[in-house]
Amino acid sequence: MQTLHVNGYDMAYLELGKGLPLVCVHGTLGDFRTWSSVLGPLSKNHRVIPLSLRRFFPEHWDGVGDDYLMAQHIDDVIGFIEQLELGPVDLMGHSRGGHIAFHVGRRRPQLLRRLILAEPGGELDSSLDPLAAPAASPRAAGIVAAAGKIKAGDIDGGLKLFFDMIEGDGAWGRLPAAPRQQLRDNATTLIGQVGENRQPFTRADAEQIAVPTLFIGGGDTRGALAMVHPALARHVPGSSTAMIPGTGHWMFDQVPQAFCKVVLEFLAA
Repeated sequence: MQTLHVNGYDMAYLELGKGLPLVCVHGTLGDFRTWSSVLGPLSKNHRVIPLSLRRFFPEHWDGVGDDYLMAQHIDDVIGFIEQLELGPVDLMGHSRGGHIAFHVGRRRPQLLRRLILAEPGGELDSSLDPLAAPAASPRAAGIVAAAGKIKAGDIDGGLKLFFDMIEGDGAWGRLPAAPRQQLRDNATTLIGQVGENRQPFTRADAEQIAVPTLFIGGGDTRGALAMVHPALARHVPGSSTAMIPGTGHWMFDQVPQAFCKVVLEFLAA
């Protein structure tokens, strides 16, 4: 593990392989270990750099503070890429990390060669979804409820509520011990996420993306997460989409070889 001091915080990261740099940004409750199942195939021909965002493992955050903000994490990833001093990088983000990567690409396209967004997380505004409601979505309400349980000390209860909301009833119970522990290690970050001030995606944002972009979706993903990437892809100029059948939101864990094939083909194009 290595660290880079970015915006007053030591960001932890791993670095594997040689070749064009591929920076990987994890999602909610993740860290640099999120990408473990795909590091082998991706690092054969690429310099793969998975990072841990501010307040995530290896830090053991207590959930107290005012710097767990979406804008801060976007600024941190921009600063991280700048400090790598490797020239334009490929950037891949999953879920909440996809939201971050999207805005890095929108704001600083000169830092990127290509952009990969695996089911980016967030809400759609009315310019992308005419039925979008101004009130909090059921998913946002579920995150608040799960964070409340975690804050009260019911870690597994909060994680079960969150994970089952994303992957379906009983998903937490079927999750193997190792990824379950990773989520526990980052449980308090869900408390921070409630107040992160994440703004909805807009059509204008999507139209500003000037980097070759690939969206990846799980064929079995349901609910709001299945709606976000198709809505964005319709308005990101020249973007492409790959759907991986028989997988859900954590498609890279479920079928790592198929996921890597899609990613590597896009990076080589």
